Amino acid sequence: MISKNYLKVVFMMTFFSFNCVFSQSSLFSEDINKQRKWVESVYSNLSLDEKIGQLFMIDVFTNKSDSELESIKRFIKTNHIGGVIFSKGTPYRQAKFTNDIQTENKVPLLVGMDAEWGLAMRLDSTYAFPWNMTLGAIQDTSIVKKVGYQIGKHNKRLGVHINFAPVADINTNPENPIIGNRSFGESKDIVISHSVALMKGMHEAGILTSAKHFPGHGDTQQDSHKTLPTINFSADRIRDVELEPFKALIKEGVSSVMVAHLNVPSLDNRPNYPSSLSPKIVSEILIEELNFKGLVITDALNMKGASDNNSPGEVDLRAFMAGSDILLISENVPKAIQIIKNAISKGDLSKDRLERSVKKILYAKYKVGLNEFEPIETSNLTAELNSEENDALYQHAIENASTLIKNDLGILPINDIEYQKIGYLELGDDSGDKFFKAMNTYADVKKIENKDSILDDPGQLDFDHVIIGFHKSNANPWTDYKFTPFELNLINSISKENKVTLVNFSRPYSLLDLQSFINIDVILQIYQNSDIAQFVAAQQIFGASSINGKLPVSISSAFPVGTGYKLKSNGRLGVGYSQNLGFDSSFEAKIDSLANYALEEEMTPGMQILIARKGKIIYDKNFGFHTYDKKINVESSNVYDLASLTKILTTLPILMTLQESGKLSLDSKLHELLPELASTNKANITVLDMLSHYARLEPWIPFYKKTLENKNDYYETEQSKDFSIKVANNMYLRTDYKDSIYAEIVESDLRDTLEYKYSDLPYYFLKKFIEKETNSSLNSLAETFFYKPMGLQRLKFFPLQHFAKEEIVPTEFDTEWRNELVHGTVHDQGAAMLGGVGGHAGLFGNARDVASFMQLYLNGGDFGGKTYFKPATMTRFNTCYYCEQNVRRGVGFDKPQLEDIGPTCGCISMSSFGHSGFTGTYAWADPEEEIIYVFLSNRIHPDASNAKLIKEDIRTKIQGFIYESLQLKN
Repeated sequence: MISKNYLKVVFMMTFFSFNCVFSQSSLFSEDINKQRKWVESVYSNLSLDEKIGQLFMIDVFTNKSDSELESIKRFIKTNHIGGVIFSKGTPYRQAKFTNDIQTENKVPLLVGMDAEWGLAMRLDSTYAFPWNMTLGAIQDTSIVKKVGYQIGKHNKRLGVHINFAPVADINTNPENPIIGNRSFGESKDIVISHSVALMKGMHEAGILTSAKHFPGHGDTQQDSHKTLPTINFSADRIRDVELEPFKALIKEGVSSVMVAHLNVPSLDNRPNYPSSLSPKIVSEILIEELNFKGLVITDALNMKGASDNNSPGEVDLRAFMAGSDILLISENVPKAIQIIKNAISKGDLSKDRLERSVKKILYAKYKVGLNEFEPIETSNLTAELNSEENDALYQHAIENASTLIKNDLGILPINDIEYQKIGYLELGDDSGDKFFKAMNTYADVKKIENKDSILDDPGQLDFDHVIIGFHKSNANPWTDYKFTPFELNLINSISKENKVTLVNFSRPYSLLDLQSFINIDVILQIYQNSDIAQFVAAQQIFGASSINGKLPVSISSAFPVGTGYKLKSNGRLGVGYSQNLGFDSSFEAKIDSLANYALEEEMTPGMQILIARKGKIIYDKNFGFHTYDKKINVESSNVYDLASLTKILTTLPILMTLQESGKLSLDSKLHELLPELASTNKANITVLDMLSHYARLEPWIPFYKKTLENKNDYYETEQSKDFSIKVANNMYLRTDYKDSIYAEIVESDLRDTLEYKYSDLPYYFLKKFIEKETNSSLNSLAETFFYKPMGLQRLKFFPLQHFAKEEIVPTEFDTEWRNELVHGTVHDQGAAMLGGVGGHAGLFGNARDVASFMQLYLNGGDFGGKTYFKPATMTRFNTCYYCEQNVRRGVGFDKPQLEDIGPTCGCISMSSFGHSGFTGTYAWADPEEEIIYVFLSNRIHPDASNAKLIKEDIRTKIQGFIYESLQLKN
């Protein structure tokens, strides 16, 4: 018989254990007195039946009918049930049921759930976080702790007090049917570090935790739901391996331990005796040897591992006498209560033993606030449980979990996309559409069909690189994860004849069935097939995201625990969430509001807005329509006339490469670049002066106006050798007029005053120099040396040659010169008269490709594993050489204002740079904060007199919101 003094000591130590986890030290003494007073008060007012009822936690499925749920409520009240564990249902119905039972019963109930990877383990319309094995691949356990905190937040929001997690089982058996992905791995060190991190996160959210399944359910091929599994290790082995995570969790203050239904002969030699019913395992090892003072909870008592050969009621008594405090999911609660009551009356079970467990349970209830129960707020419940911050954390976890197991010859990341034909083969029984679509944002990837014929002749594949995605259901950790024999043969055949990257969106154990690893060049382990996981994998393959994970389990001797190659980003833009990049969550709504205001006030028919930070796109939205008739929505793939952004996206990078190769310098004078200018008033203007707009050049010249007086001299309705420049439908300019344009610039006067004055004219000279020096057109150079190797498929001159007209956003309805809607041809008259390509205008593109080019600049000249120019060159061109003369320009780049008015929000670093365009475009980059901001619109539709967008500073106000939100978060 256990003495009363011993019980008091245990009870006080239990108080101390729980308080270490949940109390602030300054309030500890006062709080423990309040706790003890409440517990004693409640306990003293309970009858024996009510005390026994506190031991039971019954299961509730809120997807049942209203009448069934009312019956359960009566059952709870009649039997004085101490707690419930919720399973299937919806958040709203569970919250409503919880509110009802908490107000209808004498003692509030402890609410529990199996929410190992979030509420979605049991409930509809809730969030599923990565499984434990996925988390086990993460090297930074602070991320695991964040996942634990978010899971805890969701539990608390729904009125759940105890989450039966973390799983502390070490999964040393790949064929384990019930643990598997629920384990952090096969190494005790991984399980210890990650289970402790997850637990601490849940504790920070104010949720009780439970280490399970004691003494360790990792090495079995049997499911204790269906039978009694046997663990045949020696006692020394179990203490050295299986018990270690439980020891660590106990030391760190785990709230409870769940005891499994296992046959462990080395710990209790009675034949086929469940560990959950064994005093040797529960009382002697868990409570006494491991000095555990928290709640001891049985695994579900209706599981076959416990209920076989043990009648309902009797099994409950045995579990309680073994040392458990909470009896989970009894098969017959009324019978169990009566049997326990009879045992007390016979003297087989002491009232002190009952008191110990009931007071521990009451104490736990106090700790979770049930002494002052507040009903769960049901409004916005589902929305709050599915907020975007969950996706942000999920992506962060997957990015750090994904594991590069094999990477022969450094094939990943795929850098040289311009030279590779890439094919994608989808295997498995789940969809890989998100993966395929995401890969195509980086390269032109073709889907491979006709799997049967490929197996017969794998050499027929006309690809330089075949990416195989193995996609299995992401519904839960128990779904089938294995390759079919056909798929194994297909992989084996293809990998013998082709360069192959295998991306495994299933548990790593599926790789064990592969016939050989030798011919597979790359194996990327992603662990799960969620949409976010597919998106992350595509980014990692093309280098837009780093790879950091390591295998938490062994894949034969070829890839032991800890295998994993780190891979840094190659500078390509990825996609992420603002919450992960330091932004206040409100900034997106502010930008949305301002964009919609611009539409309502008809400042522009539509727009694309993109924001990126630290190499990740965090905001990429489209608003409005192509025109005010609202027939075509703006889509991400649509291209806009970029106007003057052409200067920094075409001419400037080419000049940078020419400067590096010694073809010119910033001090080069015009007559040195173009000798025919030697005797003109522009001969000694330097490149630096021109690109700083400090060269006394006129802002622009309306070349087209001279042709309006007698159009017949300059235009024909049909194209010919002499009239070859198409400026509009049925309108062709004289071929030799290009020379007239150039001559007019050469003959133009210089301004009287040397001061800052923005001008397009330098880019006419520079275009001519570039094309003469390289013997190639400006557009061809940009495509060959930048756009194509960078994978920028939507940055083009002559867009009608590359895109459907419906993908191109029109600009102005030109009533003065072209007499038509300018749609698919450059708006700028000078560039149009040059044939569509100017050094200052002519480029079309979408926000994503513009942002990618700005990322090239932020990277200092590197992108996609290739160096386009040196960091020193970028610094040279991004320097403001005439700031003292109040010239805010870099070399080609615009810079922030030096006084009150300027091109930015005034809240941005002086190292930042960018440009704006007449059509309503804007691109800006900030090296200090690593921020890129792109705004594309056709604000000049239907005509250029619409200056509302500029007058109200919409573009820079949005920029202000970006930095304001960043400051709020920091």
